Amino acid sequence: MFFDKYKAIENHQWHSENNIDFIVSNSDTISTRNVFINIRNNKKYEFSSLFLIAKMEFPSGYKVVDTLEYEMTDAYGNWLGSGFTDIKENKLFYKENVVFSEKGDYKFSVQHATRNVNDIEGEISLQGITDVGLRIEKVKK
Repeated sequence: MFFDKYKAIENHQWHSENNIDFIVSNSDTISTRNVFINIRNNKKYEFSSLFLIAKMEFPSGYKVVDTLEYEMTDAYGNWLGSGFTDIKENKLFYKENVVFSEKGDYKFSVQHATRNVNDIEGEISLQGITDVGLRIEKVKK
């Protein structure tokens, strides 16, 4: 594993303007890696899916922005992810088979874009997300 870090969401209320940032130092410009966004949620999370905006900024300043959607429950409303308690952990693919071609610090930023019908502007905080993490693993050959 190359990088694995979590950041707690204060009061389990994730505001849409609250970016979760990670800095990853890279000196290996050859190895292939998979990048995951890890989400921990409790039973107060009220949606069956999760929309995220993920940004990756290269040391040179080049930026890649992705809008992502992940299923959080199955068709019957059962939580996906692992865990035996009220907290479920989801390891969500973000980038697959990536080579970080530049040496230096990469900045990853994650914010949610999940809205209910009456909250088009994202003014209501997202309940039930306890932690957001970033994990980067070396691809095994």
